Amino acid sequence: MNVVEFPQSRCRVGVARCDITPPVGIYHRMWGAATHDRSTGIHRPLTATVLVLRRLDGDSSNQRVAIALDHCLLWTAEMSRLLQHVSEKAEIPVAQLTVFFSHTHGAGLMGMERTEFPGGGLIPPYLAELADKISQLVVQATDQLQPATIVYGKGRSDLATNRDHFDEARGHAVCGYEPEGFADDTIIVARITSDRGATLATIVNYACHPTTLAWENTLISPDYIGAMREVIETATDAPCFFIQGASGDIGPREGFVGDVNVADRNGRRLGYASLAAIEGLAPPGQRFVYVKPVISGATLGVWEFQPESADRIDVVSAWDVQTVVVPIKYRKDIPVKSQLEKDLIHWRDIESAANAAGNGAEARDARAMIERTTRRLVRVASLPEGESYPYPITACRIGDAIWLAYDGEHYNLLQATLRQAFPDHTLIIGTIANGSSVWYLPDARSFGKGLYQEEVSILEKGCLEQVIDASIELVRALTNRAS
Repeated sequence: MNVVEFPQSRCRVGVARCDITPPVGIYHRMWGAATHDRSTGIHRPLTATVLVLRRLDGDSSNQRVAIALDHCLLWTAEMSRLLQHVSEKAEIPVAQLTVFFSHTHGAGLMGMERTEFPGGGLIPPYLAELADKISQLVVQATDQLQPATIVYGKGRSDLATNRDHFDEARGHAVCGYEPEGFADDTIIVARITSDRGATLATIVNYACHPTTLAWENTLISPDYIGAMREVIETATDAPCFFIQGASGDIGPREGFVGDVNVADRNGRRLGYASLAAIEGLAPPGQRFVYVKPVISGATLGVWEFQPESADRIDVVSAWDVQTVVVPIKYRKDIPVKSQLEKDLIHWRDIESAANAAGNGAEARDARAMIERTTRRLVRVASLPEGESYPYPITACRIGDAIWLAYDGEHYNLLQATLRQAFPDHTLIIGTIANGSSVWYLPDARSFGKGLYQEEVSILEKGCLEQVIDASIELVRALTNRAS
């Protein structure tokens, strides 16, 4: 082989970024075990970053507008309102908008059902301002569209670890570091370069739950993602767009703490590993070519970067968007709304009695169950009727790369299987895309173990495998059309 090609995309790109940090004092409690309600300060600012991706010829009919948002997620109703607002203000079809949540658990839970809690009154105006800011970013990024090349690469980081641990002493599963479990350590990176040679943005796609900071933390925080971005952006002088991978069973080894220094340390680990991969990327629009031997102390082989051929430019400029809807059956034992409402009253009574008796530990556990039940109530209320959930998968092929967007929190098996099935293609796998209407999608082998992810899931056993099979067919269709 005398020529090495590098995965690239040619398209029009626009980038915009702004600060979306909520006001200090807003409702912040994300964890059932937390004893505070309001945020007390800011660790690092939260950001929204918009990438508008459009065909090189300027056709906007199936463009993609990707939004990286520093929040855990939004519930279905809040998500729908935000997308509709952005669509109307930016004059972009809702179908072209994809919000990739970083999934930080340190930003607070912005649900309208919490407006009566301490600090909850700040949620409605914050969500309205957030929708306005994102709309403005989309308009700004669209106005800045220009021809660019995206060059992709791969790195590795051991920040991600498996978090399905069995507590042998107590005889039940816990959500925490499992030293012997599998975790995909792949980082997909990309650099977006304008035709004038300026770095417009970088992309990091990695799977690891941002749960460094937990119930003891009272600060608004992007978790490890903030320090990761700082490392990369300091070196590249351009925004870093983070896409959370399939991290349903994956988290940092050192997590569930209140110390923001640990989150920053985790972020720097991923940041330096990502930056190393970014530094190794090929120049845009170039391939590596063997040129000639040179006689020296040894006979040396000289390679150099040369411009891609016109045919190759056509390949990396190809554009195709496909969406499939997979009907996945609901679990038969999903609790109904009336039962959850009774459970909520039950746990509130226990909390009240524990507080009256001065039993802080029992009150905290009851409050955690109230939080868990409240979340299930919100989700159950928004599910479509019927026996199955119409699960959408959207894939966008831009040149050598295929971008996949998934609602929900998927086990790591999703990305590991897809990348194994398509080793010669660059797959960007983004989960918690436009929220998490279906919550967790564990693999079939993880059902029946008493895991939290199974307890709160709403789809039947085998749901992840259905998504994987449909994704393989979708990617295969896109790659076959490309050939």
